[in-house]
Amino acid sequence: MTNRNPPTEFLDLPALPGARGNVRLPGSKSISNRILLLSALASGATQVKGLLDSDDTRVMLDALHRLGVSWQRLGETDDYRVEGVGGPFPVKYANLFLGNAGTAFRSLTAACALSGGDYTLSGVPRMHERPIGDLVDALRQAGACIDYTENDGYPPLHILPPDTVTPEITVKGSVSSQYLTGLLLSAPLLGREVVVNVDGELISKPYVEITLNLMRRYGIEVRRDDWRRFTVPAARYASPGEIEVEGDASSASYFLAAGAIGHGPVRVEGVGRNSIQGDVRFAEALARMGAEIGFGPNWIECRLGCADRLHAVDLDCNHIPDAAMTLAVLALFANGATTLRNIASWRVKETDRIAAMATELRKLGATVEEGADFIRVAPPAKLVANAAIDTYDDHRMAMCFSLVALGGVPVRINDPKCVNKTFPGYFPRFAEITGGDFGGAA
Repeated sequence: MTNRNPPTEFLDLPALPGARGNVRLPGSKSISNRILLLSALASGATQVKGLLDSDDTRVMLDALHRLGVSWQRLGETDDYRVEGVGGPFPVKYANLFLGNAGTAFRSLTAACALSGGDYTLSGVPRMHERPIGDLVDALRQAGACIDYTENDGYPPLHILPPDTVTPEITVKGSVSSQYLTGLLLSAPLLGREVVVNVDGELISKPYVEITLNLMRRYGIEVRRDDWRRFTVPAARYASPGEIEVEGDASSASYFLAAGAIGHGPVRVEGVGRNSIQGDVRFAEALARMGAEIGFGPNWIECRLGCADRLHAVDLDCNHIPDAAMTLAVLALFANGATTLRNIASWRVKETDRIAAMATELRKLGATVEEGADFIRVAPPAKLVANAAIDTYDDHRMAMCFSLVALGGVPVRINDPKCVNKTFPGYFPRFAEITGGDFGGAA
């Protein structure tokens, strides 16, 4: 697999002796962008506390501003005040550039399609390779008028005011749960009861749970029938007044994994037993691999268990698709071949993550088998030192492969600033718990 953007910057991580300490997590990307859209569509002002400060949230904030939503950052904090518009976007003509922010692109496609305006949505070249046809097909069933401006089934999109709307929609569930999330978040704009049916097996159900939980906080209770049928009542969003963003459970996976590889303990703060994010179940996978896990209401702690090496696992990862990438690197430290299944959604993320992960793991000496929806990783007898890891403009590739340095070998991370998509301060925080002398790109 070829790296799309040859690196002009890199970060050399030295061999690291271990990991221990506490990390306060940044806000969840998934929750941040959902809350921003809900706050924008609701009646009343919402104070959003602890919003993630990253490329993806800046893309969403800029788009909402262009669509007529007023917001302001409160001083130098990560708190924002969003003035809801109480329905469809007031600006009826806008060109929106959404980078490679999938959560923003999918949810805004649905919201713009039902807002009665003339909108163009585009992104970076990789976004134009990420399929969106299933969402467009579903919106067209509802009466939306959407055209592909380049390739059928893919962005960019041109959206015009909808025709007569239909209150029952069917969407495929097998490619991305973000399509269903976009439909659910935007359904109240129709002002009538809407039924959304799911065709096929719905992947990444915990992310839909986040959507339903947050819609409830804004006054709309969706009725769910066994992940097959969702009924959105005829109601409008109402601001909860104030809402706090949880820490990012996907980002927690890197530090918890560091605790397992580097003996720990490492404690992450901002997610825990009370989290609404499915990726906290990454801790269960760590426990299956032999790590010791502790839970509190708002923290999780990990250390290596009694064995001196992790156990290989064979795991269905449908419920933790993002955090599962961390397991692929953890497999380098296990006592056999680890198989991660039901991860077809990796193929349509920021990069083809199955192919990218296989390519980079092989640089470290691993034996890797990849399929349409699985990856199998057998660790080498000894890790290859000084491997140069390409990151494919994918934040999770950079963060996952930083863990290799805990295996006693130095490693180079190309294009380390790609972590700015969701976690701009990742490398300094990783340095804090590992005692590493690094923190910026060369």
